[in-house]
Amino acid sequence: QVQLVESGGGLVQIGGSLRLSCAVSGRTFSSYAMAWFRQAPGKEREFVAALGRSGGSTGYADSVKGRFTISGDNAKNTVYLQMNSLKPEDTAVYYCAAQRHFGAPPVTRSDYGYWGQGTQVTVSS
Repeated sequence: QVQLVESGGGLVQIGGSLRLSCAVSGRTFSSYAMAWFRQAPGKEREFVAALGRSGGSTGYADSVKGRFTISGDNAKNTVYLQMNSLKPEDTAVYYCAAQRHFGAPPVTRSDYGYWGQGTQVTVSS
């Protein structure tokens, strides 16, 4: 069983940066594909970024490419999402997700079986 706990959300100004953390317990995250999704009010939960098993590959939504970076720290069993040049449209609850998977990490919500509780990110002027 995998438990995921997100942290690092908050209120930030347009153009600012935040780093989200996802602490993984129960299993070593390097055995899993890890991902970040987000859900804005009234919208579907959407894919943001993914990290393949053992950090072998990454994937990003077009809307965040060049601004967000997903990474993992094996020693801390934690996955991060560095978010730069934030825009108002990045405002959402951000969720960490995990799933045992080989190869390129999935980018579809239904492919992930483990989820955290979410952390709010608000980008404001």
